[in-house]
Amino acid sequence: MNIQFSENNPIKIVMADDHEVVRAGIRRLISVDKSIQIIQEAPNGKVLVEMVGDYEPDLVLTDIMMPIMDGISATKIIKEKYPAAYVIMLTAYEDSYHLEQALSAGADGYLSKDVGAKELLDSIHNVIKGERVFSKSIIKLLQNKYVPEGTFESTPIVITKREQIVLNLVAVGKTSSQIAEDLSLSVRTVESHRYNIMQKLGINNAARLVRYAVFNLRSDDIDKNIHKTENV
Repeated sequence: MNIQFSENNPIKIVMADDHEVVRAGIRRLISVDKSIQIIQEAPNGKVLVEMVGDYEPDLVLTDIMMPIMDGISATKIIKEKYPAAYVIMLTAYEDSYHLEQALSAGADGYLSKDVGAKELLDSIHNVIKGERVFSKSIIKLLQNKYVPEGTFESTPIVITKREQIVLNLVAVGKTSSQIAEDLSLSVRTVESHRYNIMQKLGINNAARLVRYAVFNLRSDDIDKNIHKTENV
């Protein structure tokens, strides 16, 4: 059952960044949406993990590079100990190494700190619905493309829950026919999902789709999504 968030029942967020001025800026951006509330702030990953355990937020916004414990290490612990919490990495690092580390840790989104207010708010709401969000410039890294400095595109790419299910099965080596059988769908429907994903990501061949899928794999979601695809 989907929870309806509102001003009376806001999305609870714990935010982590070692710079107070950055946290203040994010607070200001988020404050315009009364259905989102930052309930605690952490200056490093160690405190972030403790706060997630204490306050049970719906979502975590975290930087990568922080003292004592970095955001990627914290995300891995959070996803293992508190899997109900969504995590968005909000970072200045737009490189394939940090992106792939974040995805491997289980991040639900990876956004540049240059993201606009509307895009950040939309991304939070999308992730809470079970979707995944990435800056367009980040997606280009998965396409093996060079991203010149200053070419950030603010509107994030959204990977829907339905597309994520297909990606999970692509990542473990399933063919379209096998995915169709697992999900009780037609092969044509599965191919349509694959095509839509590739169009969103600007991927033009199956090998790159598999590479993307592997780095976005949510193995714990595979079994529970099979045969529960009435909305797919």
